[in-house]
Amino acid sequence: MTHIVQQKKLYSAGCRLLSFCALCLAINFPSIAQTTDDDLPLLDLDSPIRMNFSGNWEKDFARSDNWEDELTRRMQIRQENAALQASGVGLGNGPSISLGNINLNRPRRRQANLVNLARLAEYINRNSTMEIFQDRNEIRIERRGEAPLVCSMETGPNETFSSQHGAEICGWDRNQLVFEMALPDGLYIIHRFSVTSDSQMLQMITSISSNGSVPFNLVQSYNKYQAPPDEYNCIQTITRGRVCSQRTPLN
Repeated sequence: MTHIVQQKKLYSAGCRLLSFCALCLAINFPSIAQTTDDDLPLLDLDSPIRMNFSGNWEKDFARSDNWEDELTRRMQIRQENAALQASGVGLGNGPSISLGNINLNRPRRRQANLVNLARLAEYINRNSTMEIFQDRNEIRIERRGEAPLVCSMETGPNETFSSQHGAEICGWDRNQLVFEMALPDGLYIIHRFSVTSDSQMLQMITSISSNGSVPFNLVQSYNKYQAPPDEYNCIQTITRGRVCSQRTPLN
């Protein structure tokens, strides 16, 4: 009988100890004690997830198109198509995908030849590096000697500028960032950016057409790299232009 009484006392003491421990957890870690399904994060469908393009990027020449090789390939395709058409076999062009129509209200003019389009694509992609800044509101792509490409993170086509010298719109095609530019003399340029899920490799496809011609496409690949710190601090002045001074090293 005494043995049974002692077991009941031990059981009662153990219950009181467990209750005390649970009370301590509730006081010191209220998030554990009060976690419910309502505390879980909700997916905001009005703010779609964007890939991370930010960083410094260096061209991977081994995986990038060479404009001369691409021009030769396109010329061969053109010759083959011309031969097929001469033999009576018609070839149709597939539909093109665009963010929107940029109309500069200019009369239709003669198309630029393929060689000129290829040389222009090579010139546009002449830089071997680029730097991309991205936050919750916008993305900014900077290349040396070129005007930056800036787009909002919002869904839908966004007009970045429009004047007598041209027009540009940008937007998101799923996880790809697209810039479309209409320039004088019927020139039309599209940049399409995509990045891998680990944000270590980037691809840029430039398509250039003239007055509705078949576009010349050039694919450029980039790898992310760690850029060295800038040793110079530069400012743009009205009287002396761009003025640079060496940064003071941090101790």
